[in-house]
Amino acid sequence: MIKADIQFVRSLAEKRVRDQERLFVAEGSKLTEEILASDFVVRRIYTTRHDLKGKNIEVVDQREMERISQLKTANDTLAVVEQPNHKLSLANLRGKLTVALDGVQNPGNLGTIIRLADWFGVEDIICSKDTADCFNPKVIQATMGAILRVRVHYTDNLPALLADAHREGLNIYGTLLDGGNIYDEKLASSGIIVMGNEGRGITDDTRKALTHRLLIPPYPADAPTSESLNVAMATGIILAEFRRQLR
Repeated sequence: MIKADIQFVRSLAEKRVRDQERLFVAEGSKLTEEILASDFVVRRIYTTRHDLKGKNIEVVDQREMERISQLKTANDTLAVVEQPNHKLSLANLRGKLTVALDGVQNPGNLGTIIRLADWFGVEDIICSKDTADCFNPKVIQATMGAILRVRVHYTDNLPALLADAHREGLNIYGTLLDGGNIYDEKLASSGIIVMGNEGRGITDDTRKALTHRLLIPPYPADAPTSESLNVAMATGIILAEFRRQLR
């Protein structure tokens, strides 16, 4: 493996380079195999395994793999993959459940939310521009392959997009401390669920676009408890309740 290749793969740890090259890195044999079976385009595969063969596969030694890996412990396989070019159409969201993220910045949270979306049949996630990059190596690993099935879109103006979605006939849900108990609410089978930043929650401008406000109540209601739930955990609870009410 030549020095230039090592430097290039390592450079993909930076969002600026990923955006410029329209590439991302995925590590691990299982994830690489899933990518190869998907519609994603693999540019190059580096591996310490000698049983993998192909024109775009290069066998490297363990030391080289450790130099290009973006994880604390290097896997046996690393793939350089082209970023998909997903197009968002609000009209196509009718009749579906969609998640919107307003400034979710922790890569682990974003990866888990993408994985939850995959589990609960959510095909699209809409992100504000200050949400973590879905092609961050930590996000890719946390999705456990769900990034191959869930389309992630970024928008420069989330409140305006949500307002447009409402004009398209979509309900816009958000989780707020002054919201109605989610277990008492009649939830629709479709709409957009907005989840806020880990610290500040949903921004004021985004709140104005909400049509329904929801609360995940603590139990018991009058007991001392944590200030809030982790955003990924809250997303899982909310998606589970939406899907439960479909039965």
